[in-house]
Amino acid sequence: MPLHDGIRACFHSVADNDRSRRSCGFPARTCGHRRRSVGMDDRLQQLATQQHDVVSRTQLADVGIRYWHVRDQVRARRWRLYGRQVVVLHRGELTTEQRRMVAVLELAPTAALCGLTAAAVYGLDGFDAGRVVHVVVPKGTRAHPLPWVRTHESRRYVPSRDRHPVKSPPIVTVERAVIDAAAWATTDRFACALVVASVRNGLTTPARLARCLTVAGQVRRCRVLRAVLADIEGGSQALSEIDFIGLCRRAGLPRPVQQAVRADGDGRRRYLDVLFDLPDGAELAVEIDGSVHLEPEISWDDQVRQNDLVIGGLIVMRFPSVLVRTEPARVVAQLRRAFAAHAEMPGAA
Repeated sequence: MPLHDGIRACFHSVADNDRSRRSCGFPARTCGHRRRSVGMDDRLQQLATQQHDVVSRTQLADVGIRYWHVRDQVRARRWRLYGRQVVVLHRGELTTEQRRMVAVLELAPTAALCGLTAAAVYGLDGFDAGRVVHVVVPKGTRAHPLPWVRTHESRRYVPSRDRHPVKSPPIVTVERAVIDAAAWATTDRFACALVVASVRNGLTTPARLARCLTVAGQVRRCRVLRAVLADIEGGSQALSEIDFIGLCRRAGLPRPVQQAVRADGDGRRRYLDVLFDLPDGAELAVEIDGSVHLEPEISWDDQVRQNDLVIGGLIVMRFPSVLVRTEPARVVAQLRRAFAAHAEMPGAA
């Protein structure tokens, strides 16, 4: 049944109910129902349009629809109940938007979409939360979530500060969504990729994410997230190289030369992040790439530059700065293989 027919049927049942009560000598539940039902009809239509046909019992009461009206519509199979608080004004399958609205309305007035769910609403693609809807509520909230709702109780969640002022359904700010999703991620690598993607897609800035991280305090993997944000802001080279040098020291590898200068195949001077002298006399250049190197034009320049260095006789390896921090064992393993491959002088017996 179309939504507007269901709403009209609701108010027709109200009128029929009142006529029946008067014929039996009982006062009608609402006086002047014909005059007022038109206004209620309009208010419910507006509410349904704003909230994807999902409303709470409290909202229905506010527009003049009482519990027995809801009961009649559910029995007539026009509407459907979800949980304790939510009424869906149809009987069909829920859309993604409706699932999100149901999740928020069922929990609490202060609830909001968060984490990967909120990030997806803001347009962050490639980090699918599946059918799970993530919702945040203040610590201590008595919640009765539906099976497909993941509730996060948070002491640092302040609705007046962390929720978007106008979006519906209620949703945390994009910065809060990204930082929470990164903190709740299963791996450091996934968390770093999410932060980088949010900036690359223009959803936020490193400075705003850094402020949100400061407010969040000592959340999970905060040190890694701060380092990644520094990478994105452009101060990554010194920070990435410091981490790389420390990694080499802990792994027992020779200390490389930083910011070494070498000529490429065309004779142009090139600055290298780090340079190793290999046992057979060859030179190994290692480039540590921050997130800025993911930009298409910069990536193309890097590839051409690498070709020039190889033509000039250098061995070149590249590592994303995120990998240096999140999977150091993998980086060390590749470096050791490079040293092993050049362990002997050419022609040695």
